[in-house]
Amino acid sequence: MKQSTEIYCSQMPLAVYREVAAHLRQVVGVSVTLTPQEEGKFNYQQSQIASLCLEYEEQEEQVQQVQNILDYYARKHGAWQEKS
Repeated sequence: MKQSTEIYCSQMPLAVYREVAAHLRQVVGVSVTLTPQEEGKFNYQQSQIASLCLEYEEQEEQVQQVQNILDYYARKHGAWQEKS
């Protein structure tokens, strides 16, 4: 069964989002999409990414690898929040 989730970290810079996506794509079977911010005005205080969309099989090893990567970046840049 595939798991799908959409998360974001409001203070995370674009370059770090790209780094997170690159790390997650190294996990076999993980698909990652970055959704750009849709606001019309550019704001340096906000991330230029609206969310990170993940899709992967619910296999224990994959789930653990994905969680380890997300936890690493959360410790450095703030907690991930689920997009509603």
